[in-house]
Amino acid sequence: MSTHDSGSEILNRDGIMPGADAEGRAVDVKQLKALVTVAEVGSVTRAAELLHLVQPAVTRQIRTLEHELGVPLFERTRLGMRPTEAGSIMVDRARRALNELERARAEVRPAPGAVTGIVNAGLLESTIDLLAEPLVSALARKHPGVELRLMTAYSGHLQRWLDDGDLDLTLLYNLDSTPSLHTRPLVREQLWVAAPPSAGLKADRPVPFAEVAGHPMVLPASGHALRALIDAAAARAQADMEVVVQTNSLRVQKQLVLAEHGWTVLPGVGIAEDVANGTLSAAPLTEPAVWRSIVLATPRSGRTPPAVDAVAQELVRQISVAVREGRWPSAQPHGE
Repeated sequence: MSTHDSGSEILNRDGIMPGADAEGRAVDVKQLKALVTVAEVGSVTRAAELLHLVQPAVTRQIRTLEHELGVPLFERTRLGMRPTEAGSIMVDRARRALNELERARAEVRPAPGAVTGIVNAGLLESTIDLLAEPLVSALARKHPGVELRLMTAYSGHLQRWLDDGDLDLTLLYNLDSTPSLHTRPLVREQLWVAAPPSAGLKADRPVPFAEVAGHPMVLPASGHALRALIDAAAARAQADMEVVVQTNSLRVQKQLVLAEHGWTVLPGVGIAEDVANGTLSAAPLTEPAVWRSIVLATPRSGRTPPAVDAVAQELVRQISVAVREGRWPSAQPHGE
């Protein structure tokens, strides 16, 4: 967005920007941009460079905003400008307000017959290698007016970002519809055990959980949804696991397994490429077999912009093609 916009205001239901003072003076877009930029870079000087303004102008915008709100928004430290508690709240809200304004401009920009807009989409970390590039390529070809912003994380983080309004749609797993979210089941997939190539695991020879638990384990951190599935399987198998490392990164899990720190349990889609190129050996988990259900989640409230609908349809199509072509190990379309 231009740093020279003027006279723009984002209003609440009463026609006043949230944070306007008692006399009704409104926080303007320039102030919001200054606030967010200073918070991100920790320096008024650097923020001024990025905003193409002189330093006194940025300082004046921050001070005016603090005067209108009646609270300090930053404190100076040896490491630079750090938001106060009130500042952190305002930065979070301001960032979302600016994002919504940018999205609105993208949607209403004249483009007859074209789908335009900004879409914030979430992909499970385990699906990145399979889905990210095909999704981006398909959208660039079919809907070049859509600006896709991809976020990747574990299911719990993605759900929180969706609840907070930071995502428009996301893949999640083992989640039913809620009062705030609509979920569409897409595919069921089995969890696999992954080990160094020397273990010689094979796709056609499932491994009992009790055998897996006989090796040191590299697992997702406690509290993670995938870890909950693994712990539940261990309980059903009456197997005690020796967990040597916990991590919140799928990539780190695989690196540590390759370095022979232990075995791990992951969705088949997260290791398909590693198995294909021989960097890991893997097999479906059995006794018990453990499945997870992948769903597409969207907010229930508000209108669905055409750009969001276009991304959702293409994501569903890419998943369907990947399952049909056998590129998603141990996956079944929902309902089969």
